[in-house]
Amino acid sequence: MNEIKVYDARTFTSRFMPSTELDALLKGDLTRFLACKLEDMYRHVKQAVPPSRSATHSCLYLTAGTATMKIGSEIYTIGKDEMLFVPAGQVFSFGEDDENEGYICNFHDDMLLGKYGNSELLKAFEFLKVWGNPRICLDERTSAYVLHLFSRIVTEYMEHGVQQLDILQPNLVALLCEVNRAYQPLRSNQPHSASDITNRFREMVFQYASTRHLVSDYAALLNVSPSHLNKSVRTMTSKSPAKWIDEAIVMEAKVLLSQFDSPISEVALQVGFEDQSYFTRLFKRYEGVTPTEFRKMIKMS
Repeated sequence: MNEIKVYDARTFTSRFMPSTELDALLKGDLTRFLACKLEDMYRHVKQAVPPSRSATHSCLYLTAGTATMKIGSEIYTIGKDEMLFVPAGQVFSFGEDDENEGYICNFHDDMLLGKYGNSELLKAFEFLKVWGNPRICLDERTSAYVLHLFSRIVTEYMEHGVQQLDILQPNLVALLCEVNRAYQPLRSNQPHSASDITNRFREMVFQYASTRHLVSDYAALLNVSPSHLNKSVRTMTSKSPAKWIDEAIVMEAKVLLSQFDSPISEVALQVGFEDQSYFTRLFKRYEGVTPTEFRKMIKMS
């Protein structure tokens, strides 16, 4: 059974952005933190990045151009004065044709703990949750603050790597707090109970999609009826719980198909299906191609 690779920054850049020039920009312990200008990193992307996972949170902030990324099952495009977050462990992919300027930062949860942070921050930032809204639009004033903080962080990182945490950490915390003031939930005008159930459901799907395929499984875990779960999730997301589960299964399969050459039957088993033909039909329903065709497309890209 193959274990999905969760990339750290060094492995990811070596795989998809091989460059001695880029290597020189990335300093210290990349499992914890990195920050640089977006154009200095992404101009080294020579191929589309297939569905992947990172061990750290990622955020992009644009000062010019556009960036398009698939995060989970949704496609997001951002422009100037906008930010995009990819929570640690979430599936993402992107192409190689975007032209943009701005900043990128990858950071581990540890960077929000310690002297200038605390565990409550991790709970406060919904954009770092798999169920949060990853796209954030900044007003002119907030964008100016974020630009200043990013510039300070990148300057410090380029000079000292992660050696001066007393400077890096408070600036990162301040940046995320500024972003949090501009954050808008996906559905802010819905009942709190429906929001809470939906967020917990999506967190569970993220964890258990390969082993739990039934809406009733998640309803039992949440101590609600399947009909109540269905109503809550549809109200908050306009999608049924069954569709969220199916999309999570397909995302998991796409990562496996991208990273390994295992037989399709083995991929099907790894995402919880003994019936390969059923798995193939499910995959094609959402992707428009069979698992075998998808793997060929990845290899050709």
